Amino acid sequence: MTKLDDFMRFHETALSVRGQRQQLLASNIANADTPNYKARDIDFTSVLNNALHLDSKQATASLNKTDAQHLGSASTVAGAEPMYRTVSQGNIDGNTVDMDVERNQFAENSLRYEASLTIINMQIRNMLAAIQG
Repeated sequence: MTKLDDFMRFHETALSVRGQRQQLLASNIANADTPNYKARDIDFTSVLNNALHLDSKQATASLNKTDAQHLGSASTVAGAEPMYRTVSQGNIDGNTVDMDVERNQFAENSLRYEASLTIINMQIRNMLAAIQG
């Protein structure tokens, strides 16, 4: 049973990180024309490893605000701060979004998300077939 739990927990975490990365990439694409916007991304492997090794207490911990005007913590992906993407070709307005790179990363992340869903679906079907006989 623990192997099944570990398998499902791994895929749950991977899907969560992929979904958050998808939002980050979509934000980059949406801000392609925003002056001085800096494209951000994560290293999926290292963020996934960090997310898998977090205690449940660490994953749900948040900063307390002593005043309603205090800003919230910076947006993170599974507890890791997104990094700025290296500039391959800068724009005059200071924007670092390269639409070709962003579209490729977005498509690749989408495909990997769908592949993870397919794997989980197949695993559940196999378990149901084994249970039903």
